[in-house]
Amino acid sequence: MQLNDLLLRRQARWRVGFISAGVALLVACFLSLSVGEIFILPWMPDGDLEQQLLVQLRMPRLFAALAIGASLAVSGAVLQVLLGNPLAEPGVLGISGGASLALVILMFVLPFVPSPMLTMFAAMLGALCFTLVLVGLSRRKRVSTARLLLIGVALGILSGAVVTWAFYFSDDLSLRMLMYWLMGSVAGVNWSQLSLLLIVFPILAWLCLQGRKLDLLMLGENQAKQLGLDVSAFRWRLILIVSLLVGASVALGGVIGFIGLVIPHLLRLGLGTENRYLLPLSAITGALLLAAADTLSRVLLPSAELPVGVVITSIGAPVFIWMLLRSHID
Repeated sequence: MQLNDLLLRRQARWRVGFISAGVALLVACFLSLSVGEIFILPWMPDGDLEQQLLVQLRMPRLFAALAIGASLAVSGAVLQVLLGNPLAEPGVLGISGGASLALVILMFVLPFVPSPMLTMFAAMLGALCFTLVLVGLSRRKRVSTARLLLIGVALGILSGAVVTWAFYFSDDLSLRMLMYWLMGSVAGVNWSQLSLLLIVFPILAWLCLQGRKLDLLMLGENQAKQLGLDVSAFRWRLILIVSLLVGASVALGGVIGFIGLVIPHLLRLGLGTENRYLLPLSAITGALLLAAADTLSRVLLPSAELPVGVVITSIGAPVFIWMLLRSHID
């Protein structure tokens, strides 16, 4: 009886979390479409100018923020299980840096403006290479959490150094694109780039349904195999999917860190570790955080707009330091 009560209370906590995050996400979407230099009611734009501003600028920006936030949060939650590391995250581990490095290489190999699918493929390939390095080290060398983080930071610094070199060989257009990717922004997203979402959303939905298998993986490889999970095949699928989501996110909005670190950790801390609930709620909360941060980036300064990556880093970096101190104390 006590076990049933415990399960019911736990499910009730998750239910409250889903409802609260869902309502907050709707509010964030309304504010994202409404707030700016001109206040617009999304269902009642006043004139052609407001309609163009809403449809051509704010709506693509919102959809990009939702997709990137959800993708990074779920990718972070999956990486934390895959690497057995509660501090794993695409930005901290350098995976986003690998995607941006591949985009820079593509920019110089193909100086014309690449198609959205080509940029996503290049970013996915860069993210995949860095992910394989980290997974190989975590499994074969059995490196500690601290060393894995240091390796990820080193990979990020390496990719950042190459990108910095690229500044000196760039024309004005390429330089603006590099700054766009490095600082993280969804301000320049248009409808043609959002064709990536036709791939991202189905894959993201599939990944959110893999929570039960991830719960088995958390028990250990031997136990998961005994319970019928093909661990090797499942792990490789996760690596490919995470690389694709991170690559698409970087191709759309540049390098945006800490979402995949902060969101899953806080949800585990407050609600529990069941991945079948954690993954979809991470997607909702990650989308909420990035949509809210993008709205803040537009209104914090009266005459300028902050890159959303700066806003997210300002929130995520202190939380990351707190997590490091907390894990050291534990």
